[in-house]
Amino acid sequence: MPVPSSTSPATEAAKGRIHNIGYRHYDGPRLGRSYATRSLLVQSLRGAYGLGRSAKSKVLPMILFAVMCMPAGIIVAVAVFTKMKDLPLDYTSYAIYLQAVIGIFLAAQAPQAVSRDLRFKTVPLYFSRPIERIDYVFAKFAAMTGAVFILTAAPLVVLYIGALLAKLSFGTQTKDFAAALLAALLLSLLYAGLGLVIAALTPRRGFGVAAIIALFTISYGAVSSVQAIAGEQGNETVAGWLGLFSPVTLIDGVQSWALGAEPSSPAGPPNAFAGTVFVLVLLGAIAGSFGLLLLRYRKVGLS
Repeated sequence: MPVPSSTSPATEAAKGRIHNIGYRHYDGPRLGRSYATRSLLVQSLRGAYGLGRSAKSKVLPMILFAVMCMPAGIIVAVAVFTKMKDLPLDYTSYAIYLQAVIGIFLAAQAPQAVSRDLRFKTVPLYFSRPIERIDYVFAKFAAMTGAVFILTAAPLVVLYIGALLAKLSFGTQTKDFAAALLAALLLSLLYAGLGLVIAALTPRRGFGVAAIIALFTISYGAVSSVQAIAGEQGNETVAGWLGLFSPVTLIDGVQSWALGAEPSSPAGPPNAFAGTVFVLVLLGAIAGSFGLLLLRYRKVGLS
């Protein structure tokens, strides 16, 4: 004999009732792919300096920014008060001498830009719609390039303003300043590309930090030391070619050959052919970094 149901028809109807809880269909403008890419770029650039993040996230980037600008301020003060006829440090040499600070900044911020998305597996959400893989890579690449460029260009602006206040030659200072800005942009593209490729290989931020520091700091120390030894033994050509094996000496070689700057490393490109190779290797490294990031996120986007 069937057992009668303990629930009344009214109770069954209540269980199947659809309640209006206030959700409404969105009828506003669809801003689309370009807006999403631009928003990601701006958010990533702000995040590199801790803007929009917690207070402790701002400490390290702001300290490094101050450390980058402090020597420029001191140089300017000395040049103004002693009435120097020229700045004691070339514009193009500034970033080379402070490359350790730039390396620390990149090691701290490149993993922050990409590792969290990998660790928490949020990358596929970006690719759901409307943004695509190339948009994500472009936004992150451009944001990190912009962050490094701000770090390297700000002290150059301080030096330039100080040189004008010291009444140094306007034409000469402007020419050197423009060349240094171009060199800073190339450095920023190279650093951002290599740093992001390394950071994107692992979701563990600590591994990314250590690998980036090793690439930029250790390689520069090793290459410059061997260059100095080769130069002392009279092998200037060998010393010059060795500059290809470190990002810092590569940038220094390009700006010394293509921009007419004085080499800050022990040796620059030994001849015009070597200088051309330096430029091609630099451009290839930048383009290759972007391509490797695309390949990496083509795989990540499927998981």
